[in-house]
Amino acid sequence: MRVVIVTESFPPDVNGVAHCTMQTARHLAARGHEPLVIAPATAGATATSRSSGTAWRPSTGSDPARPSAASAPYPGASGIPWEPPTGSDPARPPASSTPYPGASGTPDVFESAAPCPVVRVPSLPLPGYSQVRVALPSRRLMAALTAHRAELVHLAGPFVLGARGMAAAARLGLPAVAVYQTDLAGYARTYLGAGENTAWRRMRAVHSAADRTLAPSTAAVRDLTEHGVERVRLWPRGVDTVRFRPGLRDEALRHRLAPGGEKIIGYVGRLAPEKHVELLAGACRLPGVRVVVVGDGPSGASLRAALPGAVFLGRTTGEDLARLFASLDMFVHTGPYETFCQTVQEAMASGVPVIAPAAGGPLDLVDHGRTGLLVPPHDADAVRAAVGALVADPARAAAYGRAGRLMVEGRTWEAVGDQLLDHYDEVLRGRTAVAA
Repeated sequence: MRVVIVTESFPPDVNGVAHCTMQTARHLAARGHEPLVIAPATAGATATSRSSGTAWRPSTGSDPARPSAASAPYPGASGIPWEPPTGSDPARPPASSTPYPGASGTPDVFESAAPCPVVRVPSLPLPGYSQVRVALPSRRLMAALTAHRAELVHLAGPFVLGARGMAAAARLGLPAVAVYQTDLAGYARTYLGAGENTAWRRMRAVHSAADRTLAPSTAAVRDLTEHGVERVRLWPRGVDTVRFRPGLRDEALRHRLAPGGEKIIGYVGRLAPEKHVELLAGACRLPGVRVVVVGDGPSGASLRAALPGAVFLGRTTGEDLARLFASLDMFVHTGPYETFCQTVQEAMASGVPVIAPAAGGPLDLVDHGRTGLLVPPHDADAVRAAVGALVADPARAAAYGRAGRLMVEGRTWEAVGDQLLDHYDEVLRGRTAVAA
């Protein structure tokens, strides 16, 4: 099956949309399908071929679904042609060849690390948040859909580029599956203090045009349904239970982070207003506690002032991130607008008890009183009390960690990827039935 994945973000970006899109592309390739990714150009990159600056076109008599190794890259592929490893099936790169190094991404990933061709379209940084790139209008999207001879379009977190991808799919008569991943209405409320209804109108228009919308949690399914989106199905996220595992606990690392033997309370994620990391301030003041913050973003400077005594490690990825997770005594997530919350799953896979807001994705992930604690959103006192309760009862915390690991052991990306393929098949069968 030739699938075009139109995404608002892709590695080297570090966020849930980028990570899920990479895992999706890898699974499609591993199962013998032919994915193509279309994503905004990264900072400092050009969206044209460095060989000619022109769009790729299939040579006479060639397969337009895939350029030959010696041909120019796909339109907008950042000048790096995709080439299969020597002796491999070009539609199915082996899982071991240049794997994506890390569940949360890495800033050093080159396009050649992707398991399929990647088309980059021109983009600009979002004002005030340069890590987020917004795609500009470009003919490359339609050209790539046509050249790849797409059979299905997968829209990852559609809003700007994804909306154009949906329109292009409709013009070409292609089935589309839209994956809801970001609570943009919540972000509008946080950043603008308004615009929530406008965000929902745009999301409703895009998702309603798709053959099926996949939501990562029961809360997300409910939100979409309540806002008039039909044909919504649940599709959760996987977790790498090999990379994230309790056996990586590192006592030397723990000593460096908490030389006084304090309990290590970790947050991993973007440092941005919608994450409300400042709610950890009360935990910072608890005796015998060391708060460790992993990530970067526009709120970094203000959080350093708001969280006295906290250790800020910046962006950490790959094995270093997995070792950090396993070395925590507990993981606290503070953001109330998560449609899923992948870092909660990574903490659970690492055998670490979790504290999270009783809102959005964590409601599906955290079994309150068994794998961790759910607290009211935006409640700093509740966060502090939950941390204090688990610090005072290490046996209870350890039991939560063990139960969390058991809960996620079957949630591999392979299993979740096969669920996605089932959704694709159902959508394609539905189209065939209508045509008949």
